Amino acid sequence: MKEEISLYKTAVDSFKNNFRQYTMIIALVVIWLIFTVTTGKVFLTPRNLSNLFLQTVPVGILAVSMTLIIVTGHIDLSVGALAGFCGAVAAVLQVKYQFSTFSVILAALAVGFVIGLWHGFWVARQKVPAFIVTLSSMLALRGAILGVTDGMTIGPMSDSFKAIGQKYLPSMFSAVPNFNDSSLLVAVICIALYLVFDWNSRKARIKFGFDVLPMNAQVLRMVLIGLAMAAFFSVMIFYQGIAYCVLLLMAITVVFSFIAENTVYGRRLYAIGGNADAARLSGINIEKSVMWLFVIHGCLTAVAGIVLTARLNAATTSAGTNMELDAIAASVIGGTSLLGGEGTIIGSIIGALIMASLDNGMSLMNMNITYQYIIKGMILLFAVWLDIYNRRK
Repeated sequence: MKEEISLYKTAVDSFKNNFRQYTMIIALVVIWLIFTVTTGKVFLTPRNLSNLFLQTVPVGILAVSMTLIIVTGHIDLSVGALAGFCGAVAAVLQVKYQFSTFSVILAALAVGFVIGLWHGFWVARQKVPAFIVTLSSMLALRGAILGVTDGMTIGPMSDSFKAIGQKYLPSMFSAVPNFNDSSLLVAVICIALYLVFDWNSRKARIKFGFDVLPMNAQVLRMVLIGLAMAAFFSVMIFYQGIAYCVLLLMAITVVFSFIAENTVYGRRLYAIGGNADAARLSGINIEKSVMWLFVIHGCLTAVAGIVLTARLNAATTSAGTNMELDAIAASVIGGTSLLGGEGTIIGSIIGALIMASLDNGMSLMNMNITYQYIIKGMILLFAVWLDIYNRRK
């Protein structure tokens, strides 16, 4: 009897610890169902969902690094402008100066690196609030975009560059229409890796004496997540396949989830956001950690700008406008606390998918843009209130 009570308590505690993520998944499903009804089932078609995933990628990449920025107690208002500027630099170099795709990617990453280093210097070394530093950069970079592009749209890009944001994995053997066998192989590998890692994680927790879910609950969770992954991949398998940029987002998510949860550097970031004084007294070099975080963040923002430019096949003066708000909203909706010290990479991706779903669904409904902004603003406000309310409890 005591063992059953203990297992039940473990399951309940696990649900409470992941309550925000479960809530967001349920909210995503509800949003999809609502838009399916209101758009006459157009929303859930493979074509629209595939486009939705493509639409999610730039914001998803920004949300990944924004989550770590917010976890440390900072914020970045310049990511939209920086993504647009990096895309503009890439477009100008390729269209006007005939640089190769590889060269313009390196140039865009270099720009992101330098701007990230600039932000890190002022925030980490000079102790200027990140809000002010990145706000000034947002204004400056908006002007820089106009200066680089001369106020014009720059395009089109080369085929190899466009492939980053528009192309899909080619089929290996199958000639069946609307079936991509290479994407099926990727799906099988991803699901298998998830099952293996999740099971090994359970065994490691048991080995070191940590609580784990009851076996039935563990198997049920693995089955449900496996089915969700299969449904996600099937949308692309039975359309045109997995886009290269979606694969890029998946890789970034896995790498940074590992960094955040399984490395010393990642745990230091959470410690800094949770209690900076305690982190400093424990020997953490806060300045160095924050400096490198902004550098990494700048490079990831450049990647988002490259994907955005490749998807649009051009650099525009308005590229990246309001993306900083979408990235912050995605992180907060996904469970990242604006007070610092709490947040997950997976949660931010779910949040990015929710934001993209709202944009996509409301556009399919031909909703007035005025109401779209109002609804997104209210959702962000509710997400922040929910975080503060839970912390007070």
